[in-house]
Amino acid sequence: MTISYNWLNEYLPEQIEPEKLSKILTSVGLEVESMEHYESMKGGLKGLVIGEVLNCEPHPNADKLKITSVNIAAEQPLQIVCGASNVAQGQKVVVATIGSTIFPIQGEPLTMKIAKIRGVESYGMICAEDEIGLSENHEGIMVLPNDVVVGTPAAEYFKPYSDIIFEIGLTPNRMDAMSHFGVAKDVCAYLTHHNNQEYKPKNIFTNGFKADNQQLPIQVTVENTDACPRYAGVSISGIEVKESPEWLKNKLTAIGVKCINNIVDITNYFLHETGQPLHAFDANAIANNHVIVKKLAKETPFITLDEKERKLSENDIIICDGNEKPMCIGGVFGGLNSGIKSTTQNIFLESACFDATTIRKTSMLHNLRTDAATRFEKGVDIGNTVYVLQRAATLIKEIAGGNISSNVVDIYPIKKEKKEVSLKLQYLKKLSGKNYHPDTVKRILTALGFDLIKESIDEIRIAVPYSKPDITFPADIVEEIVRIDGLDNIDIPSSITITPQTNSLGIKNNLKDKIAYYLTGLGFNEILTNSITNSKYYSEETLQTTVKMLNNLSADLDILKPTMLETGLEVLAYNLNRKNNHLKLFEFGKTYSTTEVGKYTEQEHLSLYLTGAEHEDYWNIKSKKIDFYTAKGIAKAIVELIGVNAIHFQQNEHTTTLDIYTNKKLIGTLQEVSTKQAQQFDIKQPVYYIDFNYNTLVQEASAKKIMYKEMSKFPSVQRDVALIVDKNITYHQIEEVVKKLKLSKLQNIRLFDVFESNKLGNDKKSMAVNFTFIDEEKTLTDKEIDNMMNKLIKQFENDLSAEIRK
Repeated sequence: MTISYNWLNEYLPEQIEPEKLSKILTSVGLEVESMEHYESMKGGLKGLVIGEVLNCEPHPNADKLKITSVNIAAEQPLQIVCGASNVAQGQKVVVATIGSTIFPIQGEPLTMKIAKIRGVESYGMICAEDEIGLSENHEGIMVLPNDVVVGTPAAEYFKPYSDIIFEIGLTPNRMDAMSHFGVAKDVCAYLTHHNNQEYKPKNIFTNGFKADNQQLPIQVTVENTDACPRYAGVSISGIEVKESPEWLKNKLTAIGVKCINNIVDITNYFLHETGQPLHAFDANAIANNHVIVKKLAKETPFITLDEKERKLSENDIIICDGNEKPMCIGGVFGGLNSGIKSTTQNIFLESACFDATTIRKTSMLHNLRTDAATRFEKGVDIGNTVYVLQRAATLIKEIAGGNISSNVVDIYPIKKEKKEVSLKLQYLKKLSGKNYHPDTVKRILTALGFDLIKESIDEIRIAVPYSKPDITFPADIVEEIVRIDGLDNIDIPSSITITPQTNSLGIKNNLKDKIAYYLTGLGFNEILTNSITNSKYYSEETLQTTVKMLNNLSADLDILKPTMLETGLEVLAYNLNRKNNHLKLFEFGKTYSTTEVGKYTEQEHLSLYLTGAEHEDYWNIKSKKIDFYTAKGIAKAIVELIGVNAIHFQQNEHTTTLDIYTNKKLIGTLQEVSTKQAQQFDIKQPVYYIDFNYNTLVQEASAKKIMYKEMSKFPSVQRDVALIVDKNITYHQIEEVVKKLKLSKLQNIRLFDVFESNKLGNDKKSMAVNFTFIDEEKTLTDKEIDNMMNKLIKQFENDLSAEIRK
């Protein structure tokens, strides 16, 4: 938000030095991010004076140069070599003296020095208009009227406009401060509180509005009062569209607003003065002298002021003419055919209040981030609509001529009631940490425009002004009081009066920490990827259930991610392209889907991505490539880490994915990323992907009861057996056979070797399995162990047709 120091001071009851004003603004929550000096003519014409050419003779060594003698009311005339063709004796000119700096319209600043030009010394420069930043005219030196006094400083003659510009870091809730008058109200409230006397912003305009005739009545119909709760307008005839007066151009240019013409500039002036957007229509372009505010059919074409055709949405609020043809996107942007032109003589001036949500959606949909839309989407003062309109009409009549040719049309069917908020003084003390006197509270709130409705010993009830739509709760009132008093004035308490709570984060967050610590210990790095991704990664089938972005910031980010894999592969590709080839990554994230309009599903995941080697080569350890079994072991370890031991893996019937189950419940999947999918990201090495349904993991961990038992005093016993089985037999099948026997003293089973050879027989392999037995009450005997091993061997022979390798 840009604020002009000169403009702001017009509304303050007393002038405040810029530095002090900057501190006040920051104190009331309008943080001044920068304070810069502005000059309409850069350099302010310092060192430039008005001179008179006394003599003008040809240069002896150059045909196009002349040697002049210029009087600047100094002790001696200045000898200046000039190349302008129009320089002549007796002219009044602008002279840049030695040591002064000129700032041309184009090019770098130039500081005057004594120069020798073709053998003749020159003590300054006779200036053209573009050389001092006055205009782009470079047809010759600038010749001034004869009555100009020689020796007059150029700054005194031209009176360049200078100002100080504050750049304010405005928070989104402070629409009341999106204007010079709004900022002035905050400053006056600060002065009222801190100086113990009443300060009110000055109103520099007297509202002398009066209709001159009724020659141009414009009928207004508002069909959608939800999107446009108030609409006002007035007709002005016989105006002349021309350049704005200097005072108006100076104000707008200083804050970075481009001047267009007197009519448009006046609407911009009141936008930045009051925060109320206005729009002027060429009245002759309004068919049937009828303005209709309504919503049009979807895809209705409309050419806006920037000469672009836009397709309207069915939710846009549109200002139409009597034939229901669009003239303006309400509150956002005007139309090409109804705008103000140099030939316009009659106008219809609009001042309205539009629904903030509607304007925000329209502005984002059409990518039109205008000053008007910025203010409407934050909420404007609905009570100010007609007042600003009347003032603007009066100023247009004063500057552009013409007559006010209708009464004000004001469509305001349902008068908006002011919000009422109650504030307990004890709550104010509790939240602010300071004990405010009731009179102080009332003085601050009254200065800010609040109305006192009811007052008791410990509570006040106030009505919130329309200019503060963000004020809803007592906490908002506390904020208003504290910022006017100043946050620096809040004492640091000597004791804490609010008891801090120590709430547990719960099992979901605790498990995240536990898993994250474990994985980082294994050499993993945590990543965080964007929830928004590119639809080109997914098949048409997947896209049918994806959540699509309505106002995506770019074509590459248009849907919420339906799976975790693709965004993870983006990270892998980024690192692999930078020669970081050995990666172990994990992420806690969400996927999104929808099955019908308006109903969406979020699913939490724990995803792991592995590629390359487990570690680099060391002098005593060779690196080992990550493979499917590495990933499977990590998946199993994670499940066991959270206290769930009943885990098994099962090949998915429809894909190459390995499903991960615990207690017959699917908790995740494990897969090697397909070559086709890896190539989509230009990945040329194997990638393994583990994806857990995190909510299911949490449920399984929560259902697990933690049991404590004494460690066995007796030793465990291990036995190995090598089974010759068919090649299609898996370790999972061996585990299932062991489970069927329900051997209570069998503590652990582990596969430690797989051997394949033709010597074993056709399509045979050897699987070496280790068994660990233990008895919690006594030492196991060889006979007991042999008995259990015989049962296992017999079961393997029956169920798997296994042979015992001797």
